[in-house]
Amino acid sequence: MVDFIEAHRDAHVVEPICAILPIAPSTYYDHLAKRADPARRSDRARRDDALRPEIRRVYGVRKIWHQLRREGFDVARCTVARLMKDMDIQGIIRGKPHRTTSNPSRAIGDWIQFYNHRRPHQALAMRTPAEAFRLAA
Repeated sequence: MVDFIEAHRDAHVVEPICAILPIAPSTYYDHLAKRADPARRSDRARRDDALRPEIRRVYGVRKIWHQLRREGFDVARCTVARLMKDMDIQGIIRGKPHRTTSNPSRAIGDWIQFYNHRRPHQALAMRTPAEAFRLAA
């Protein structure tokens, strides 16, 4: 939102843009101040910026966390996991990788197709629901 406001602040004033968008003008000006002076950023944000170059390794969360602790960084494992997720870094997965459904509507359609047309139902006297509804109609 801050980038959008900056792109349109020449044509419009900041306050009317902020009135339409869900952001307060003070928040916008605070973001600008933090961009200009990184010392105004939170301790967590500054520490994250210092840890990001150290995390760029090939290991998984646990191994990077142990390596950082050996090198003298006092960092929590969940912090390493959060930063790796923010940087889109993933450790190597051994075995079969986790697979999520890329098209849920197709998976639901396949499931309905299987249960309605291929699998006989005991409650319907071993007929598919399509056959049972055809007989009832």
